[in-house]
Amino acid sequence: MLSTPLLLLVRVAPFSSSTTDPVSQLLVAGIILAVFILLTRETAHRVLVIMGAVALLWFITYLTPWRLIGFEASARALDVNVLLLLAGMMAVVGVLKTTGVFPWMVARLLQQSAGRPGVVQQSVFWATGTLSAFLDNVTTVIFMTPMAGEAATRLGVRPVAFLLPMIMAANIGGAATLIGDPPNVMIGSGAGLSFLSFLRHLTIPVLVMMVVIGWVAGRRYRGDLQAAQALGTMEIPPIHDPGLLRWAVAILAGIFLGFVTHGMTGMPVAVPAVIGAAALLIVQDARYLRHSRPTESERIHGMLDVIEREIEWPTLSFFAFLFIAVGAAVETGLIDTLANGLIGLIASAEQGLALSESGTLLLAALLICWSSGILSAFIDNIPYVAVSIPLVARLVVELPGESGVLWWALALGACLGGNGTVIGASANVTAVGLAERQGIRISFAEFARFGSRVLVTTLAIASVFLAAMIYLGDTATNVYGIGLLLVLVGGRALRRRIRRRPG
Repeated sequence: MLSTPLLLLVRVAPFSSSTTDPVSQLLVAGIILAVFILLTRETAHRVLVIMGAVALLWFITYLTPWRLIGFEASARALDVNVLLLLAGMMAVVGVLKTTGVFPWMVARLLQQSAGRPGVVQQSVFWATGTLSAFLDNVTTVIFMTPMAGEAATRLGVRPVAFLLPMIMAANIGGAATLIGDPPNVMIGSGAGLSFLSFLRHLTIPVLVMMVVIGWVAGRRYRGDLQAAQALGTMEIPPIHDPGLLRWAVAILAGIFLGFVTHGMTGMPVAVPAVIGAAALLIVQDARYLRHSRPTESERIHGMLDVIEREIEWPTLSFFAFLFIAVGAAVETGLIDTLANGLIGLIASAEQGLALSESGTLLLAALLICWSSGILSAFIDNIPYVAVSIPLVARLVVELPGESGVLWWALALGACLGGNGTVIGASANVTAVGLAERQGIRISFAEFARFGSRVLVTTLAIASVFLAAMIYLGDTATNVYGIGLLLVLVGGRALRRRIRRRPG
């Protein structure tokens, strides 16, 4: 047992930096692996699992010789930009709910689709993918999750038939542009890549993936869609507060303008989200006071209603503790070790297989793409990309040929890898948390069963396009990609016509 002076010494000893020895890295790897196993088995709530993991990291750090991550490093690991962005947009959606716009939009969607669940599924899927390319994919799922859940309830369809394809579309669509997914923002900044450069290299591959995964989702949930209830006469519910909705649309336009122009203004995406949320809450409060005379108690609770009930605090807590756990992997050098192993593997393969210049580049691109995809399925892709950027920059300099393709390999792998598991991307955790508020539970295993299939399929498509970029060049790759799109879309249209033909 430690003596009292020794306990005092341990308690007040200054924390210098994390230890980077193999034991420290193995401890962090073991804890993160245990987190994944517990989340898979669902033996406890995900917040309790990750909170317990961080508590264990701190216990080892301050009471043993292995310093995994200190409190100061934990604070640095927190991505406040992501946390405030989520909180701000959740508040905005909370105010929008009070206007009745979501039931109205769902009713309009069902009316336009004549109650056909397959059309509704594809409409939600493509709307989410398109919005995610030009907005943050987390923001997109905050808007789309209530609509998808409501549509499934109205049709009597299992909600996962709409929600899981929607989440996949958010991560795929977000890969297409510089602003669609946080990893792309980091890669664009670190590599000096423009918005147009992302569009030129990634738009066609992402469109091909959307077409293919849309078809996969339709087949995967065909039984659920066929079991849908008949809608009968569809009545469009009214908008409860048209005036507040008009204010909300104007403020949302300002928020999205802030997202798109963040490269010029220098504002992190959380800034316009929080400004917009504050403005909309003030407008809602002012409009409420114009026609109501609440008591002091009602006034206090009315002001806090959105903040207390609509912001998903368990989801935000999960993100915060997850950032700290992955921060330990960064601080102890675990992620560096994994990435450096990739560099050594490329060098060994080049020598052992006597690869050509293009062959070496293709091997590097595929290793980066697939390793990023697999790792991003298990750890948040934001800190992973932060560590990977300088390593890819080294490879870009060292490898011959058009080695800039490695940046696209990293972007595709990191963004698409998020579909593998529920903890792989911020959009996943956010959507699952919001669905729980609607009484819809998506288990870790159910997510992984569909997500792993999507992950492998999209990474395979990405591999084909990366090879085409290396051997054919960017222009030819886009031309052939457009041709492939026309074939895929035309083939789907032809199959639908054949199925509808009588006899």
